[in-house]
Amino acid sequence: MKVVWSPDNASKAYIDTVKSCELYQESGVAELISAMAAGWNSKLIVETWSNGNFTPRSIGLAIAARHTGGRHVCVVPDDRSRSDYMQAMTSVVHSVPTPEILVGEPEEVMSELEGVDFLVVDSRRRDFSRFLRLARLSNRGAVLVCKNAQVKTASSGFKWRGVLDGGKYRVVRTAFLPVGPGLDIAHVAASNGGSAPLMKKKRWIRHVDQISGEEHVIRTT
Repeated sequence: MKVVWSPDNASKAYIDTVKSCELYQESGVAELISAMAAGWNSKLIVETWSNGNFTPRSIGLAIAARHTGGRHVCVVPDDRSRSDYMQAMTSVVHSVPTPEILVGEPEEVMSELEGVDFLVVDSRRRDFSRFLRLARLSNRGAVLVCKNAQVKTASSGFKWRGVLDGGKYRVVRTAFLPVGPGLDIAHVAASNGGSAPLMKKKRWIRHVDQISGEEHVIRTT
């Protein structure tokens, strides 16, 4: 299986997010992330959140999950953050469902989530790369997003292939978008996902002509 883009889902999620977040004078990050999550028909959307973050991105992901019929999970570091997040979400847009909320360290929460196909992490969190490394991604591939990526780029030598080393997942392509504080995006395929054909091993066949005595060596394809 592989990720298939749905322009219809993407446009609907984008428009709905614009309508829901019109009170926020932001850069369009929420709309873009929502369109990507819906366009890739994501079934398990996971994001990280901590105190001080805006909620429009969560609203956008909730809208995307509604369009794809998927599951939306938000990971927060502690109970205080959980309370603040719930209050922020319910006080902004009543028509958008509040996502499932998990509290804990990356090692605890990511072990409970299997088949992640859209993951958004905040580069300002010191543990953001642990979420990426521990994610149990979908066998059809996944889209990974680092928000506030300008902070990440300036403060570390972060590289997608370094985080996802181990051979389990393969980075298909990456892109940096200068939207808001920056978005660093990677499209990842499972290493056994069948997106690239297996190379057949070539063989050499030795044949001797019984009449002339000539020897022929043939390489098979």
